[in-house]
Amino acid sequence: MATLSVKNPTLADLAKVTDPDGSIADVVEILNSTNEILQDMTFLEGNLTTGHRTSIRSGLPTPTWRKLYGGVQPTKSRAVQVTDNCGMMEDYAEVDKALVDMAGDPAAFRLQEDRPHIEGMNQEFASTLFYGDESTAPEEFTGLSARYNSLSSENADNIVDAGGTGSDNASMWLICWGPNTCHGIIPKGSKAGVQQRDLGEVTIENVDGSNGRMQAYRTHYRWDVGLTVRDWRYLVRICNIDRSELTADKSGSSADLNDIMHQAWTELPSTTAGRCAWYMDKQILSFLRRQSSDGVKNSTLSVDMVGGTMQTSWGGLPIRRCDALRTNEARIT
Repeated sequence: MATLSVKNPTLADLAKVTDPDGSIADVVEILNSTNEILQDMTFLEGNLTTGHRTSIRSGLPTPTWRKLYGGVQPTKSRAVQVTDNCGMMEDYAEVDKALVDMAGDPAAFRLQEDRPHIEGMNQEFASTLFYGDESTAPEEFTGLSARYNSLSSENADNIVDAGGTGSDNASMWLICWGPNTCHGIIPKGSKAGVQQRDLGEVTIENVDGSNGRMQAYRTHYRWDVGLTVRDWRYLVRICNIDRSELTADKSGSSADLNDIMHQAWTELPSTTAGRCAWYMDKQILSFLRRQSSDGVKNSTLSVDMVGGTMQTSWGGLPIRRCDALRTNEARIT
């Protein structure tokens, strides 16, 4: 395997190493274009064929103030081992052979026809990243919400309660991606990203529901992927944002989005430990912009041209629109 020279690699960086011939590159590019999380998320190869086992520091040693001729007691730090599993997501794409044969560029035509399948896997990954839970769906990997789901848990300081009490609550996330904070994982010895395999021409049985047959080209897609949180302090969930109460002028019971984002920002030990970004759905992003418009001069919200595209940032960190975030979250207590 080639050497990974990037210290904080994205999925595209890791794909170049695990698949040097570039056969996965086009698929990863499609994934990046439709899922902004993948532009930020660090990916590393796990140390297990089914996932990744890591040691998480659970306590620091306590030093001693020593006086002359006084003794010092030896101490040690405390750590716990955590194993995160990868899920195995697969799909098949089938295209009528006659359509492919009529195309001027059969390979490009098949990729275009397969694109919705890649997009479907992309959306499923984004949804599982936030809401996957192995305790209820063992075939998935455990996402973020299952790890930040109680205001009385050990990581409760990193869960900001926006006060909503209804059943149409939303969440925002502040995540600092990095090898020592939070990152995606692929199984040991596997390739990064969606693996694409051309199965060639096949006969599709019962294609019309009346035992009819059809010649088609079949492509198999597979994505083995998981998530590990090495240091829970570098993720903050803003939960219980009551969508129905949001207003542009922050009147009534509306959440003040700028204020709760300041609270979340304060909980991060540092913004230099990795690649940090905000994640929210389109409605929350819209209200954040509208609530900030009255005080632009004093606002930490900015819109700049970055790499030829308009980039919205808060506190200097990019805001990513993520429509995989649900609009009907139950209240976190």
